[in-house]
Amino acid sequence: MGEFVEGDLVEVCSKEDGLLGGQDPQALVETISADEIRPMPPKLSQPSMFSLHDKVDAFDLDAWWFGGITGQEGDTYSVYFPTTNDVCKYPLQRLRRHLEFVNGQWVPSTTRQR
Repeated sequence: MGEFVEGDLVEVCSKEDGLLGGQDPQALVETISADEIRPMPPKLSQPSMFSLHDKVDAFDLDAWWFGGITGQEGDTYSVYFPTTNDVCKYPLQRLRRHLEFVNGQWVPSTTRQR
């Protein structure tokens, strides 16, 4: 997966109960398992809209959380979070396309992406 040095920007995909899927972009000092750390995802252009069932990450509580689009009202999207069975509403600017970190590379999710 590569090595990291002090000062590298990384993303943490926590596997703790209640935190699965959350990635905190803020400065953090914590001891974690090597399989929970990965490079920051690439910056993608922000889509002008998402479609039903698109996989997204929603920024909430200072972290990015994985979910899927279940509805839309104007520029507000309903996002279902499979780890908690919650549905929350977010403006477009708090959503990003979901990417998977596979074999050391960021790749688009298998469900539709624009």
